[in-house]
Amino acid sequence: MEKICPEYLFDGAGDLQVDKVLIHERGKILSIEDRANFEDSEVHFFKGIVCPGFVNTHCHLELSHMKGKANSGTGLLPFLNTVVGFRDIEYSEIISAIQKADEEMYKNGIVAVGDISNKLDTAEIKEKSQIAYHTFVEMFDFMNKGMTQSTINQYTEVFQGQARTFPNKISYAPHAPYTVSTDLFQYIKKQNSLLDNVTVSIHNQETIHEDELFQTGNGGFIEFYKGFGINMKDFVPTGKSAIHYALENMNPDKKTLFVHNTCSKTSDIKAAHAWGDEVYWATCPNANLYIENRLPNYQIFLDQEALMTIGTDSLTSNWQLSILEEIKTINRLQSYIPISTLLKWATSNGARALGYEDSFGKLLPGMSPGILLINCTVNNSHVDLSKASVVRLA
Repeated sequence: MEKICPEYLFDGAGDLQVDKVLIHERGKILSIEDRANFEDSEVHFFKGIVCPGFVNTHCHLELSHMKGKANSGTGLLPFLNTVVGFRDIEYSEIISAIQKADEEMYKNGIVAVGDISNKLDTAEIKEKSQIAYHTFVEMFDFMNKGMTQSTINQYTEVFQGQARTFPNKISYAPHAPYTVSTDLFQYIKKQNSLLDNVTVSIHNQETIHEDELFQTGNGGFIEFYKGFGINMKDFVPTGKSAIHYALENMNPDKKTLFVHNTCSKTSDIKAAHAWGDEVYWATCPNANLYIENRLPNYQIFLDQEALMTIGTDSLTSNWQLSILEEIKTINRLQSYIPISTLLKWATSNGARALGYEDSFGKLLPGMSPGILLINCTVNNSHVDLSKASVVRLA
């Protein structure tokens, strides 16, 4: 049994608490009590924050071998061309990179991950991992109904192979509004209706070109598709932002995780909240900076009381897989957001989004959510996360 008395304790729900003692046994929470109940000799004092394990709601683990191979600051469309065009990697190199990335996330205090899978490459590592995964088998047919059936055939095999990593969760996921036809959306909706307690993920409004495509039929995606030999002459713009196409074709009764949201506006958030009661938003700040060199306007999400979560994206679009580094980035560039709010995004909100709220996200008696120690400094009661701040498992 260990008794930890940190400067600040975050239990996954409210504000940072002081003068609290966390009692656990091998990671299982026994209780949280007042410091006044203990002699100093009984407790381990820690200068920093104690919080639950982090939940990474958006990652592409299978792309780990591409670290450093895509230039930063190019914008989404050139970035996608690089990713799609990268081939001829030895399978052993891919598996080795996946294994290292999984281990890196665990060492960085990540206990659960929402992982995008287009292949079976990650299944073996997930079976053995100390991390709980929700696998999103991501499908796309480039809005080309002629490709829908072959897409279904391809990803049925991926789904079946990834499903063997039980008790990890799994669902089908549309890639993004600009890559999924109405027929494929309907197939995904039907398949997920057969699954209990799963989340559906979709990339959303990561670039201005996405809304431009749906609003006017113009923008960079027209040339992007031409590069793949796909003619968009029959595409009919909706006159609305991209998220509306997704909302019209997804199931509001399922937990839905919108990812990136770099260009989302207040009206988009309101539309999603009116559409469904279980809407979550994943932000991947370092990936947004890596690809588009911009961040979402987090204030509009706070104004709408949006259920925000944090992801890392992949090592293709990031320098590391660390939720703490994502928190530091937001804290540095949009410092009006309280540390307790960012920690909630990274813990209990993420656990709810992935359907792991009974296992992770809060420091509650009987749970084993991971216990993290984060060193920090305190200036006039203000908590500062510096470059030197690190995380370790208790």
